[in-house]
Amino acid sequence: MADTELAAAIKSALATVEIPGGGDLASYGGLSEIIVTPSAVAFAIAVAPGMEAAFGPAREAAQQAAQAVAGPRKVMVSLTGGKPPAQARPGFSHGKAVPPGKTPVPGVRRIIAVGSGKGGVGKSTTAVNLALALQAEGLRVGVLDADLYGPSIPRLLAIEGQPAVREDGIFSPHQAFGLQVMSIGSMLTKDQAVVWRGPMATSALRQLLRETAWGDLDVLVVDLPPGTGDIHISLFQQTEVSGVVIVSTPQDLALIDARKAIDMLARMGVPMLGLVENMSYFLAPDTGRRYDIFGHGGAERAAGDLGMPFLGAVPLVMAIREGSDAGRPPVVAAPDGPEAEAFRAIARCILAAPLPATKPARQAGS
Repeated sequence: MADTELAAAIKSALATVEIPGGGDLASYGGLSEIIVTPSAVAFAIAVAPGMEAAFGPAREAAQQAAQAVAGPRKVMVSLTGGKPPAQARPGFSHGKAVPPGKTPVPGVRRIIAVGSGKGGVGKSTTAVNLALALQAEGLRVGVLDADLYGPSIPRLLAIEGQPAVREDGIFSPHQAFGLQVMSIGSMLTKDQAVVWRGPMATSALRQLLRETAWGDLDVLVVDLPPGTGDIHISLFQQTEVSGVVIVSTPQDLALIDARKAIDMLARMGVPMLGLVENMSYFLAPDTGRRYDIFGHGGAERAAGDLGMPFLGAVPLVMAIREGSDAGRPPVVAAPDGPEAEAFRAIARCILAAPLPATKPARQAGS
């Protein structure tokens, strides 16, 4: 069945779902476009502020109705609060929107997010090697690729194929070098773009995070998208994050954007673990001569100005680029090498500071 035909069939199935105040979901003005990928179906239901709880049963019914049509594809349905749809009944607009409380993620004790003010600074590479470095320190570690619009984790960890879905609809994460790994990139065809509005992306994030059988993790490393946007806000508002690592290159342009990301964390009350200076300097492989291509020490100075820890510097070397492209991160490809030691030092620096832990929730489906 073609994607457009499947989307139409799912919308027809939603005609059987009743919504508060009468009517069906298929004809409801708050139903978003139905997005179909080779392994997933996603749509959102926009409701008036204060009506999220009332629409809860309709969301569950929509999930079941869509799953019956979608077959092996994973169905992702989100409720989004905001401006009421045009055809909503007048009573729906009453009440005050209440942000959802922060809830623990099943099986996860701590969450460390890795972010950046802009793309191209090596954030995903840092996230993967930091996760492996934490594992090398004796922790049980997972990785969630929350960079939905530009997922890099499958390439960095040589992950192939789609994640398995259990009978209860819960994802079984991929295994890579001992890590538990989930990425939207594993559900897309090669070169397929994720063309989702904010509510769709945050719905996908919620289900990847909360409907995955993580097992029993000491730390979940979340690779955030660059910048500050809906995915960041959704994660920080709904989940207790132990802290965030910001990655930047040394030059002023990158640090300007990094400061904006740090400002967002401060405004949202999210702990800041520190700053990493990536591509700090280049060592010529033939001569060993050092070149400060992007300048040097800018991130360390910025950390001092902002009163936060400087976690360490990672050099710009061929081994990191080659290993990343080949799906062999330096922390596992050459664990005793200087590149691996740079990431291990960052991990030890993070672990030296006390990290708040949340009591793990019961595993989904258990």
